[in-house]
Amino acid sequence: MRSALKWAESKNLIDRAPKIYRPERPAPRDDRLTRDQIGIFLAHCTFPHVKLFVTLAVTTGARMSAILQLTWDRVDFDRGTIVYRDPEQGRTKKGRATVPINDMARAALLEAQRGALTPFVVEWAGSRVVSIKKGLASVGKRCGLPWVTAHVFRHSAATAMAERGVPMAEIAQFLGHADSRITERVYARFSPTYLRRAADALEFVA
Repeated sequence: MRSALKWAESKNLIDRAPKIYRPERPAPRDDRLTRDQIGIFLAHCTFPHVKLFVTLAVTTGARMSAILQLTWDRVDFDRGTIVYRDPEQGRTKKGRATVPINDMARAALLEAQRGALTPFVVEWAGSRVVSIKKGLASVGKRCGLPWVTAHVFRHSAATAMAERGVPMAEIAQFLGHADSRITERVYARFSPTYLRRAADALEFVA
């Protein structure tokens, strides 16, 4: 609305655009799982498709839509990568990365591939899984973590990388962020090495 009013002012359609108050951006949500909590959640996943989703979410940091839309032709076991961007859909507003497959994800993917009945990686009863929300809610309730949503796994993965000192630029690429400043704003505070050189430069002898 502010842009429209400014444009109207520039075209002399109105005398002066009124000042519009814009509230401050709210602080990002900080719901995240510890490594122990991730293990507990996985241990309570009784359905294989839910466990596979959670495994991919915590090992690749991908969004729910990217994981549920992932097809086997974009899982490259030889190169050890997952291509989350679907070339047939073009680019989306939310970035999707190409990420390495670690040992945990590889084991889960190989097991799932042996019983695959559809082109989609996450499937149930011979059909593609469109939503995983109910499955996650059921597991969360069972293991005492009812606040866990699909996005919590992505946030937890990024936090875990930051806590291990992974550079912000690498985390940004891993998450598919177009700008590492987004990553720094949210995750830099979890990194023990972020700005450490700056702090060390301020050591003084009394």
